[in-house]
Amino acid sequence: QPGMTGQVKEEVLSRFGELGVRVNDNTVHFFPGLLRSREFVSEPRQFQYLDVSGSWQQLLVPAGGLAFTWCQVPIVYQLHDTGPELLIHWSSGEKQSLSELKLPAEASAEIFHRSGKIQQLILKFPAGVLFDD
Repeated sequence: QPGMTGQVKEEVLSRFGELGVRVNDNTVHFFPGLLRSREFVSEPRQFQYLDVSGSWQQLLVPAGGLAFTWCQVPIVYQLHDTGPELLIHWSSGEKQSLSELKLPAEASAEIFHRSGKIQQLILKFPAGVLFDD
């Protein structure tokens, strides 16, 4: 049908907007305020994704979580009593904890370049930031 390709692109872009992924001054910011609590899983689930090297991977999304990939990096949103907190899991095994839902410019560049240096991002925040009816 005419226009379907454009419609699909529009839906993808809209969804990333709802997920709150924003880029400003070469820095990735996360604003999950348009999500609803019903979008988060109530029980742990496996999430399968294609990583930057082209290999299929799986990770367990915990109850109260939501997972997606951006630039082939898995991002897990987790409802948590405390927060906000952004955990960067580096492929070197190092873990970095930030108190803002914003990646530093250097880490953002690693995602943009699909370098594989960032293995996963976990964002923890209270349910109160969500858009609920």
